[in-house]
Amino acid sequence: MAGAIIENMSTKKLVIVGVILLLFQAFAFMVGGLIAPRPTTAIHYLASKCVDKSHGPGKWFMPWGPNQCEKIQSFDEAMAKKIEANNIVFAIHIPLPSKEMSPWFQFMLLVLQFDIAFKMFNQIEHGAVVTIDVRLGYSNDNLEHRNWTEMAHSFEQRKLNCNFTTAKTFENEGRYYECDLLPFMELGSVAHKYFLINIRLPVSERKKINVGIGEIRDIRLVGIHQNGGFTEVWFAMKTFLTPSILIIMIWYWRRITLMSRPPVLLEKVILALGISMTFINIPVEWFSIGFNWTWMLLFGDIRQGIFYSMLLSFWIIFCGEHLMDQTERNRFSVYWKQVGPIVFGSFCLFIFDMCERGVQLTNPFYSIWASDVGTELAMAFIIVAGICACFYFLFLCFMVFQVFRNISGKRMSLPAMSKARRLHYEGLIFRFKFLMLVTLTCAAITVIFFIISQVNEGHWHWGDYTVQVNSAFFTGIYGMWNLYVFAIMFLYAPSHKRYGNEQSSSQCIAGDAAANSAEDIQLTTTITHVDGPTEIYKMTGKRAEE
Repeated sequence: MAGAIIENMSTKKLVIVGVILLLFQAFAFMVGGLIAPRPTTAIHYLASKCVDKSHGPGKWFMPWGPNQCEKIQSFDEAMAKKIEANNIVFAIHIPLPSKEMSPWFQFMLLVLQFDIAFKMFNQIEHGAVVTIDVRLGYSNDNLEHRNWTEMAHSFEQRKLNCNFTTAKTFENEGRYYECDLLPFMELGSVAHKYFLINIRLPVSERKKINVGIGEIRDIRLVGIHQNGGFTEVWFAMKTFLTPSILIIMIWYWRRITLMSRPPVLLEKVILALGISMTFINIPVEWFSIGFNWTWMLLFGDIRQGIFYSMLLSFWIIFCGEHLMDQTERNRFSVYWKQVGPIVFGSFCLFIFDMCERGVQLTNPFYSIWASDVGTELAMAFIIVAGICACFYFLFLCFMVFQVFRNISGKRMSLPAMSKARRLHYEGLIFRFKFLMLVTLTCAAITVIFFIISQVNEGHWHWGDYTVQVNSAFFTGIYGMWNLYVFAIMFLYAPSHKRYGNEQSSSQCIAGDAAANSAEDIQLTTTITHVDGPTEIYKMTGKRAEE
């Protein structure tokens, strides 16, 4: 019989494969760090204050250009001209003059900031809420003939969280509050060249609308979108990696189907991992360049969630199937206590994502962070997810430790073997320990780089080159997972090598078997052929007697 490729391939060939994968991993990081620009760009916009004298329905107010609106510079000017607050429209054109948006930007996220001046007799009340009447329009026409089509219209509320850091005295009137940024809008597709936002702040003393919000002087927006250059690199990586994983997956499953026994649990889980990796690799984003698919962000989250759920489940089963002293293996029901919470947590995250991005498909101004209940719920999800991730990683480390202990315990049988067989098993033990360490390293690198990307937004200078840290993170981690899945499917594919009686018995990997008066060591749950009537294909981890 023969085991997996990881057991039968020569050390020289394994080293060559490892070096090649390492070079591809380094290349994946360099593509993001040296070739791709930073993933996103942030652009600041200051709203122009337009005067609405007609109150005509459906009228759009353009901040600049040949059809620009009548503007005022400040609210003091509005008071001097007896212009009421309800007649003022804040207009923002996206992008800035002489530029245009592109489908390569993939998404557009806008955050809102109010410039609020302190007044002794018009202070911000505790728990103040701003009511916003906002319209979003788009156009693809030239500046002279730019007609706007309404894309969304909504009445939204945003709670102010502002602090005045100095003493509240008459001397400090006119100073600005320090207010937090507020979520404003998110589009899952940038299918048009130009966008126009008109914002009204309706005031009603009787209905208590926009009362006690202080003196708003200006409205600022920060627009964030994906860089087109990064999108091109990202699409190129996905296009290149998709056939690579698909080909190795087909090759892997073909080898398994050629065997004379049904596939074991570990082989099925490896195939499922390859399918989930292929699913996230397929570059359907290419269609977003020509179609206005606003659901691409949600679809991307779903694909990523499926892959990570499969990856976390795979690690549990992968380690469990290498615990040779475990009485029951090769059954998925054995792992329901570990896999069940992963599936439940993934489902909860899916519901949470649908509560925001699902609603944004019809109302791009909706945000779960806009209300106190939504904020508390979102924070609870984030905190629980973080705690669960820490406990999962600790549990995974514990399982790897158990695997190390059990594999090392097999060394007690080595002195009774011949020198050749002892060296063979020592090599196998080293290979499996090394693979387990690679698995833990992949998980640790993902967590570390995720933290770095949240803390460090920027780039490093390395000689004459500029290294984009976040781009390197995205391409490097994405490449790492593809290489990891590729390596797992390659190394755990059944080997077609055939051996003599002595070597055949030494490759018995389903249990501690008594063959040719020597005790064999079980390291994996894969097996390619069963020779003779001896019952050696047992998944119980016990001694198999003739």
